[in-house]
Parts: sequence; C-alpha cells; structure tokens
Amino acid sequence: MAIDSLMDATLSEGGTKLTQEIVARERQKSLMLRAWILSGLFFMALPGTLLGFSNLMAISTHHGLGALPAAWIQGHGHAQVFGWIGSFILGIGFYSQPSRGRSVIRIPLACFALWSSGVAMRWGANIYGWHWRVLLPISAGLEVMAVLLFLAAASRHKLPSPAQDKQAKPRMELWMVSVLLGTAGLTAMVIFNFVECVRLAMGGTLLDFPHVLDQKYLVLLAWGFLAPVVWGFSARWLPTFLAISKPHARLFREALILDLAGVLCGVAGWTKVATILLALSAVAIGLSLHLTQRPHGPAKVQGIHPSFPTFVRLAYTWLVIAGLMGIWAAFADQHGGIWGASRHALTVGFAATMVFAIGPRILPHFAGIYSIFSKRLMFLGLLLLQTGCTLRVCSEPLAYEGILTFAWKTLPVSGVLELSGVLVFGINIALTFLLGRSAFAANSSTQRSLA
Repeated sequence: MAIDSLMDATLSEGGTKLTQEIVARERQKSLMLRAWILSGLFFMALPGTLLGFSNLMAISTHHGLGALPAAWIQGHGHAQVFGWIGSFILGIGFYSQPSRGRSVIRIPLACFALWSSGVAMRWGANIYGWHWRVLLPISAGLEVMAVLLFLAAASRHKLPSPAQDKQAKPRMELWMVSVLLGTAGLTAMVIFNFVECVRLAMGGTLLDFPHVLDQKYLVLLAWGFLAPVVWGFSARWLPTFLAISKPHARLFREALILDLAGVLCGVAGWTKVATILLALSAVAIGLSLHLTQRPHGPAKVQGIHPSFPTFVRLAYTWLVIAGLMGIWAAFADQHGGIWGASRHALTVGFAATMVFAIGPRILPHFAGIYSIFSKRLMFLGLLLLQTGCTLRVCSEPLAYEGILTFAWKTLPVSGVLELSGVLVFGINIALTFLLGRSAFAANSSTQRSLA
C-alpha cells in the first residue's frame, strides 16, 4: 500500500486522472505516520538515548550502579522500547490497515494521543518522582487503552479469500503469524506493566520494579514483543530487499515455538532453560531467513546506502550473540554485566540496527516521500551504532564482573558513539520528512497536467 501501488490503483477508467478521494485518504494516513515516527524519534533521542547516556556516565564514574536510581534505568528502557520502537510499530501498523472515512485519522489520532501521553507520563514519573503513585498507573492505563484501540481497529480487517477456491479458508502467512505473536507479546507486556504499576503505587516504597520481577518483564519485552515483530517484518520484506529465498517454513515455525517456550519459561522463573531455548530460536530464525545463502540477484538498494544488506546480516549476528550471552549470564553472571551486555546486543545490536537499516528504505516510501534525505548519513548512523554497540557489549562484562578495570573507561566512549549514531539517524529521518520531495505533490501536478 505504498505510493507506487497508489498511483496504479487510483487511475480512472480512462487512465488519465487520479481519484482525489483515495489520494486524500493516503495523504492523511501518511501524515499520521509521520506524527508517529517523529514522536518515536523524540523518545528515542531524549528520554531514551540521552538518559541512557547520562546513566552510563554515572555508572562508569562510580564503577557500578552505586547510587544511581533503578527507576532511571527502567525509565530509559521504557522510553526506548515503548516510546521509540512501539511508536514506530503502531504507526506502521495503522498505515498498513485499509481504512475508510473518518477512521483514517480518528482512531490512529486517538491511539497516538493515548500512547504518547502514557510514555511521557512514565518518563516524568521515573525521572522526577513527582506524584509517581498517581502517574505510574495512569500512564500504564493509557498505554493499555492505546493497544486495545489498535487491536480493535486491526480486528475489523479480514484475510482476502483465495482467488481460485473461494470456498477454501484463507491461510495466514508465516510473517503475519510472527507479527501477531509479537502483538500478543505487546498486549501481555502493557497489561503486565499496568498490573505491576498499580501494585507499586498501592504498596511499594520505591518507584521501580523489584529485580526479579524486572528480569521477567524484560524477557517478555525483548523476546516476547521485539523479536517476533522484527522477525515477521523481516520475513515479509527481506526476500525482496536482499534478493533471497522466502523463509524456510518449518524452521521459521520452530523458531517461533522455541521463542514462545523460552518466554514462558522466563516469565515462570526458569531462567537457565529459558536462555537455552531463546538462543536456539535466534539460530533457527537466522537459518530460516536464508541470510547466509548467496543472493539470487542484486539487492534492492535504490535510494539507500549500498551497505544495507551487510548491516541487516550484522543485526541477526547480534541476535545470536544476545542469545549466547544470555546463556552465559544465566550460569555465570554475578554483578549484572553479562546480563546487561546480552540485553544491549538484542535491543541495540539487533533491534536498533534493523530499524536503522530498514527504516530509511520503507519510512520515506510510506510517508509519501521518494527517498531518504542522505545515503551517507544513513551509513554514518549505522557505523556509529555498530561501533558503539561492539565496544559496549565487549566492555560491560569485563567492567562489571571485575575482569578488566580499564573497561570502565571504554564504556563512556561506547555511549558517545551510540548517542551520535542515534542523533544522526534521527536528523536524517527528520530532514527527509521536512525537505524530501513529496510524491503527493508530484501526483497533484500530474493531475493538473492531465486535466
């Protein structure tokens, strides 16, 4: 449902005039998507990465968590996953839904207001502690309402019936199964968050989740939500973008089963079993996507930097590293360094790299803009992110576990590199929306010339 298909689908019978109603509807959807993306960029840069950077500076200075409030660390993670990744996914999800009439803008706008307000309230409560017993449950409730509104909108759309056999029941594709599994993880995650925020507000003495509870929550967040959603979109887009075969169905299903089993074990507190299952799922998903096989032809890198295929494969390498480090952490972690490195490999090395790589390919297209503002800025953002993530994942276990004292000095460098990469990515996307050549403007001029 991008601009290219719009131009084909909205031609009149004479083939000379675009249907103004459909163009206007697509313009509204694209503008709504831009709002979601710009909001995500805000939460990514300020409450997310900048807060994470300041936390890292404090940890490095004191050679440990020290007096750093756990609520600040949890606030950073919430802004990154909910505010950034969550906003991107909800925005793309609404854009992908066929809609008519007022629902084009009314429902996504209501969901946008609820979601953004909830994430902003959570950030303020975690950092400043102002009326946190009130703000925590309210913010969590707003996020639950936003997700339920999204699910209600998505439930109205049915799978198309097969053209050849209209009596046959439509079969859901694997990529959709994966995205739906991730959506179920998102729903479980916001409900989990709401319940615990209410309990914390009613009887807690501090405004952060206890460590054991937080570990279970992070498993649900990372492997129950982030991983299957990214896998699903990868299965949908990567065969076309990278000129590779479609996913191996059996391996893909096994990866989803292993991931689901690992998440359930993690939430149940069976940490060692969970990490083994999740690591196996990471290996299985990489094999099912044929990322190690020779491409059938040249990758589709029109409008983006030609390094795109390399960074996509690096992202899935980070996923395997995250799984393996999770096993290491479950058996050997003493001070949180290995756990932290494993989570960082997953959230930054895998998820953020996939966003940095695929975002410049699809976001301009969906938003009605021909291409990303700068291919060089795309490459620079990815390079900075990868360098910083490598340094962070290597240094964190060495520093926290007391293996190499000098590693405390390299942690701030990793933070500077990652922060720079995030800012470069955000600036590139923002300039694309502000200065990019609009396909809708071109369509309007085409209409005038054909009239």
